[in-house]
Amino acid sequence: MKSVQEIAKEIVAREGGFVNDPADPGGATKYGVTLGTLKRLGLDLTHDGRVTEADVRALTRAKAQEIFVRHYFEAPGLGGLPAPLQASVFDMYVNSGANAVRVLQVLLGEMGHDLQADGVLGPLTYRAAHAAMAAAPDHLVDAYGIARRNYYYSLADARPASRKYARRQGGGKGGWILRAEEFISARFHLTAAEHNARVAAWG
Repeated sequence: MKSVQEIAKEIVAREGGFVNDPADPGGATKYGVTLGTLKRLGLDLTHDGRVTEADVRALTRAKAQEIFVRHYFEAPGLGGLPAPLQASVFDMYVNSGANAVRVLQVLLGEMGHDLQADGVLGPLTYRAAHAAMAAAPDHLVDAYGIARRNYYYSLADARPASRKYARRQGGGKGGWILRAEEFISARFHLTAAEHNARVAAWG
């Protein structure tokens, strides 16, 4: 089983370097850390008394990993989840915040557990997650990954500006979908035809 630090290192590599895409609500981002995150955490990396795009550019891989472990794994309590689930939920938490937990809670609810999808991990969610893992040890991680993939598609359904993250310009799977499928067994990956059918309504 990979350590939290190893998972964080992979997330940083997956997120890539500095970007400032007008279509991305997160704005200026480097290694997956947004300007908004640096402002929220009060991280003035350039020591000029302000938190600006310059601080995003100054971010190092090591600092990004530290931010992810402390604020996206430890703070929300992901370590209380079954170990096999942690990497995918952690990766999605970096990408989508508390929605990563909501997706899990909705899935656990569909499996018969009485949970409120509030995006907060607590005793009820931990108990349900461990019970679900015990009941379906070979399927829960895939089920979560598939629910995550569906979440990304639904975001793109609702927000045309985000569709480029779910479908490449050439029509193939976009980064969101490929990212979700990194945590799904190959037998459950969508074929090109299935992906194209899913996004056909986008025109």
